[in-house]
Amino acid sequence: MSLKSFIQDIRGEFGSIPRKGFEVKFGYGMRSRSHLVVQDSLVQAIDALKQSCWSNLPPELLRDVLMRIEASEYTWPPRKNVVACAGVCRSWREIMKEIVKSPEVSGKLTFPISLKQPGPRDSLFQCYIRRNRSRQTYHLYLCLNEASTDGGKFLLAARRCRHPTHTDYIISLYSDDLSKGSSTYVGKLRSNFLGTKFTIYDAQPPHAGGVKMTKSRSIRLVDPRQIAPRVPAGNYPIAHISYELNVLGSRGPRRMQCVMDAIPASAVEPNGVAPTQTDFLLSSLDGFPSLPFFRSKSSRSESFQSGYLSSQSEAMLVLRNKGPRWHEQLQCWCLNFNGRVTIASVKNFQLVASPENGATGQEYENVILQFGKVGKDVFTMDYQYPISAFQAFAICLSSFDTKIACE
Repeated sequence: MSLKSFIQDIRGEFGSIPRKGFEVKFGYGMRSRSHLVVQDSLVQAIDALKQSCWSNLPPELLRDVLMRIEASEYTWPPRKNVVACAGVCRSWREIMKEIVKSPEVSGKLTFPISLKQPGPRDSLFQCYIRRNRSRQTYHLYLCLNEASTDGGKFLLAARRCRHPTHTDYIISLYSDDLSKGSSTYVGKLRSNFLGTKFTIYDAQPPHAGGVKMTKSRSIRLVDPRQIAPRVPAGNYPIAHISYELNVLGSRGPRRMQCVMDAIPASAVEPNGVAPTQTDFLLSSLDGFPSLPFFRSKSSRSESFQSGYLSSQSEAMLVLRNKGPRWHEQLQCWCLNFNGRVTIASVKNFQLVASPENGATGQEYENVILQFGKVGKDVFTMDYQYPISAFQAFAICLSSFDTKIACE
């Protein structure tokens, strides 16, 4: 039996099950639901699901079949079959989660949690960002063809929200639901008044058990119906971005620095390790729907502090933009993007690890993130270990703000 026929048989088996009253969706660009409301009318459907021949396959045979599917579908869009298999039933999902490795090891983006995990060590994930000026939205895609920025795999979306004293970029897994109360909300980027300093907030702790809540001077009451099971209570600062002020006002390349609060400086070394999220956490407030939910405003409170590195003496990873060189013939600043950037822009940058205490090595020369313009509203974004797609996307969003004092 061919792989295509195998997948069609699975869909046919479960397509006959009535789905009234509940919904199961899996993958990016779709509203994820981690809960299932069972009603009396669904007992027959659930029984049919348990009795399905696909869910009762011998574990050894099932694992062999799923391993063959995962190995054969290497790139998107065929890789959607791997995601479809993980959505068949719980036993299939658990086995598939064991088979599919993190991007650091496999060099592949598969499940939504892959966007919160560090990229590959020896290569760059090639992505691109499309900007919609009228809607103030930004969509991140995975490049499926190195020669084109069309028809990519959707990964993340962001919406710009202006406030009197700051600007927020709400980041979501779903392109049409860019609200902080959504179940697909994964984090945000917040700027100061001048747009020269930014903070990246994650919707969940970067490391399990490594956060603590502090007192807040401002709280906001949220309707319990707006609370999604997959959205933890709070924002966790994971990185800080700053652009150096240019008091002389001379035009030139921007100078930026990124302090990764949740990543140790040793992560860029050959045997370094960066924290890796393995799953989206469930909210601890699900069992108390009648209680009010208080969320602190990060700009007016001490917010949530990450404790992953606070208990260690190790320094945090610092990224700095690679200094460009002045080209006399072209009369402009130049960086080698290896053909990934075609239009000169002050927004273009390359980030490398900043060596501490005079340390030198090849690991401090490797480009961890590069961002550049290739069209009127199209920008390439390439990243690798130890940062994730979510972190890279948030850093690139900070470059879209106009910074009069920095250029």
